[in-house]
Amino acid sequence: MAKLKVEGYGSLLRDTNSNAIVNSSTSEYRIYMARYRAREQESDKLRNACKEINSLKAELREIKDLVLKVLEK
Repeated sequence: MAKLKVEGYGSLLRDTNSNAIVNSSTSEYRIYMARYRAREQESDKLRNACKEINSLKAELREIKDLVLKVLEK
């Protein structure tokens, strides 16, 4: 698999077989992966917050129904 340097970019290489552009900089890759993990963690936090809110809504509905049953007696 031969790779050629992309003109004007120090860390970019072109794969001659697939014609793909590949970034050979490990520091840029580490930065990218750190940002990716941070986005995933934020997404997980949001997902968990939504689940917790939905759970609290269900519990509040249940409490409301119980209060209404007690008031009917």
